[in-house]
Parts: sequence; C-alpha cells; structure tokens
Amino acid sequence: MNPTVEDRVPVLVVGGSLVGLSASLFLGRLGIRHLLVEKHADTSRHPRGRGNNVRTMELFRVAGAEQGIREAASVLADNHGILQARSLTGDDQEWLFKEIDPGGGLARISPSAWCLCSQNDLEPVLVRCAREHGGDLRFSTELSSFEQDAQGVRATLRNRETGELSTVHADYLIAADGPRSPVRERLGIGQTGPGDLFHNVSITFRAPQLAEVVGDRRFIACYLTHPEADGALLPVDNKADWVFHAPWHPDAGETLEDFTDERCIDHIRRATGVPDMAVEITGKAPWHAAERVAERYADGRIFLAGDSAHEMSPTGAFGSNTGIQDAHNLAWKLAAVLNGAAGPELLATYEAERQPVARETSARASARSAEHSHPGYAPAPGAAGGRQRGVLTVALGYCYPQGAVVGADPALPVVPDQMRLTGEPGTRAPHMWLRAGGERRSTLDLYEKSFVLLTGSDGEMWRTAAKGANEEFSLGLDCYLIGTGPNDDLAPEDGADWAEKHGTTPEGAVLVRPDGFVAWRAEGRVADPEAALREVLAALLCRS
Repeated sequence: MNPTVEDRVPVLVVGGSLVGLSASLFLGRLGIRHLLVEKHADTSRHPRGRGNNVRTMELFRVAGAEQGIREAASVLADNHGILQARSLTGDDQEWLFKEIDPGGGLARISPSAWCLCSQNDLEPVLVRCAREHGGDLRFSTELSSFEQDAQGVRATLRNRETGELSTVHADYLIAADGPRSPVRERLGIGQTGPGDLFHNVSITFRAPQLAEVVGDRRFIACYLTHPEADGALLPVDNKADWVFHAPWHPDAGETLEDFTDERCIDHIRRATGVPDMAVEITGKAPWHAAERVAERYADGRIFLAGDSAHEMSPTGAFGSNTGIQDAHNLAWKLAAVLNGAAGPELLATYEAERQPVARETSARASARSAEHSHPGYAPAPGAAGGRQRGVLTVALGYCYPQGAVVGADPALPVVPDQMRLTGEPGTRAPHMWLRAGGERRSTLDLYEKSFVLLTGSDGEMWRTAAKGANEEFSLGLDCYLIGTGPNDDLAPEDGADWAEKHGTTPEGAVLVRPDGFVAWRAEGRVADPEAALREVLAALLCRS
C-alpha cells in the first residue's frame, strides 16, 4: 500500500507516554509545530510511574501544568514514605523513610514539591495541556518506517484502525518509544550497563477490607517480605483500589499465564497477612526493571529520550523523571536551532549533558534498590551497597560539567555528594522569591522561552549589553535588574541578596538558559559587558 497523505512538520515525536507527551507540551510552549504519534489507542490505563520528583514538577510548573497535575493527584496527596514489613498485620515493620521532605527544607530551594501522580492520571493532563498549546497528537498511529538524510527525516506512519499509510517529512525526530525502542534498534545504537535486574507482574485489584488493615499508614509503597509471598503494595485510592507488584521469574520458565487470578489472590492474601480478605483482580501487566544506557543519544537528526535512551531500577522513581527532563533539555535546543538563534551543533550538547546524568542516576537507582532490599532485586556480587545519599541531590542537584555552558568546572561531579545550587555554571539556577507589581514569582518562573540575564540595581550596562546581543542573535534575551530601586524590575522578598545567592557581586551578572540551568556567570565588573556577552552567546549557541 502506498502512502496516501503527506505532511511536513519541524519535529516528529514517536511515542505518546509520559516522555513523549512532555516533549509535546514543552515544544508547544516554545511555539514549535510538531506531530506526536502513539501506537496505542489511548493513554495508559494502568497505575504506574507515580513518583514525580521536584525537578519534574518545577518544569511542569513553568509549563502551566502543575496545578492540573496536583488536582489529578489529590487522592494520594497525603501519602509519604516507604514501609517495609513481613506483613501488614505483624509487628515486624520498619519505615525505610517516612517523609519525602522531613522538616520542610525543600521550600528553601524550590517553589515546587514532589507529587505522587500515577501515570494513568498524569497522562490525560499532559494530553490536554499539549493540545492547548498546539500539539498534534495522533493515537492509534505507529511509525512504520523512516529514513533520514542531511535535510531531514522521512517517516511512514500507519493508522492502526484503518491501515491507512501516510508520509511525514520532519526536520527532526524524537524517539520516545520505550525501552524496546524500534527506532533505537533500527539505528543500531547499542546499550551499556548490567541489563535486566528483575521482573514483576503488576496486579491491580479491589479489596475494600485492605483499607481497614492499612489504617493510617499512608505509604507510597509497602515492601512486603513474607518469604513465600513477597512483593510491593501500592495504594491507588487508599480505599478499595490497590496495586501489587509480584516477582516474576521468566528465566526459570515462569510465564505470564502462570499468574492466574487464583494464584494472585493467594499471593496478595499471604503477603498482606489477611488470609480471608475478599480480593477482585482487575488487571495484570508485566514490567521489567533494568539498568541500561544507550551508547549514543543521537543519530543525525534523530534523538533518543526517556526509556529508549536509558532504563533504571524503579527505586527512587528516577526513570520517568529523567526522561521528562531529557525532553525539556532537548526541546529548548531544538527550538533555538529551528528558530535560527543557534547553530545545529547546539544539538550535540543534548547527549553531552544528558547521557552522563543517566549513567550516574541509573547507578544510584540500582544502589538504592539494594539499600532498600526492593522485592525481587538481588544485586550482583560486589555491587555497591550501603546507605545512599539523599534522593533530592540526585533529582535536583545534578550538573552539566560540559555542554552548552561557559565557565563550568570540568571536574564538577555530575551528581555531587551535597547540593550545590549556588549559581555555578552547569547547575540548576538558585530559587528565590521575587515581587513585581504585587505579584510573587520564583526566579525559576523566569526561565522557559528565552535566555535570561540577571543583574543588580547598578546593572544598566548589562541591560544595554542584552539589547545589543538581541540585535545580533535574534534571541529574545530577557534582562532583569533585581533590587529595591525605582528602575529595578524585580524586588527580592524579605531583603534576600540575589548576588550572594547566585555567587556573584552586585556589579556582576548571571546568564540562565531556557531550562533554568546557569549558562555563564560574571562574578564582578566587566570592562566591556556587551563584548563579553556576545562572545559567550556565540559560544553557547554554536554561532561562528
């Protein structure tokens, strides 16, 4: 059958799960026309991938989706911590951690917070938001074939309901098509890492009696360690609907068909310690935990994002979050190139920045699985063990020692031992509250659609420099003077010192990328601010 329809778009996104939908939202917010195709008929029906970390929620905040996501997640808003127990009815119980943010210290470094929103609740919000910003989302549509040349990617799509073929010409393709990525395999991109870690069958079930047994233990997950019925229990609504992750051993010949309703019910009763509990099985889905990272994140005009680029152990909920942050990193760079502000070489910094983050994060996720004795996970002999440092540092404190940054310390660890959000190039820019015309804003709210230059009350020379750079680069560079003077744009709340917060002086300036990472910092007075800024932007944007 020959293709009957032809279309042309700047970006084709393959895969309509969390990462692909996030890519659509971020591209739409930046005004980039795109098409997303997803082979399934609708969003996920299964409650999985529920942990959205603070960095992800910062991105959704700036993209205007945070409030809708929190509303969709309201039923689990009071659930915190991971409980480990032999059963729910015995005395052998221990909180691996009870609060995500003990002491409320997170509010000092972020305007957002963690959010427990299952994939089946989150994806519809992303669909709605993406379409509101012009996203062309087509479900029941799969990528049949593709080829690329120096000018772009030619893709053949198939409508799975009608069988109709169509052709799309795209400048770039984002492959967010999952851990078994057909695009990655077609490109011949290999993977590194230990590989498969363990396998589970995710069982959804109804058991109203279980809410009485759980009581006021509002956990994110409970690792049940009964020697004959271990697994992980997760609430869906804290009332009647639950999920149980049961270990599955396909390497020992065990098949999905072996997980009959009767077996699943018996397993859940044993694990929870309630032998007479009424259980109704409502669904089953296999899932595989692995640690793998793609050897390359790009091939010509095609880029991998999310599970197609990396797989991680579920402990810490790093996998989908890392993928969403991939999409955000790639979206602003594609927009800069497509809009003519940057040279195409900027896109090479996507792999340079995101691949090291995936390697470090996936290793931390596996180590945390070992620390927490995640059901089904048996670390390899000699694997790193012991207590791991905080999840927050991995989720929010990661750095880009190389990439689209100027002045970053190349020895800066990708995931530091301690949080270092002090304005260093290559780190997420510091959060502080500002006021303008009675409106309260975080500095992070300033970063999305352009580079931003921050300076102090005496920074008129930097404002002039920004105007000159805009004329040369057509960048839309925004400049804000922070202080309490009549000519300042933003006033720091409670007398906070913006310069100290950002590691500079009142005469200095900080250049922040659209994704909220510090691109460059002038730590004091500069003889020719405009020349300095032009030189930095030319390097960042790969403009000769």
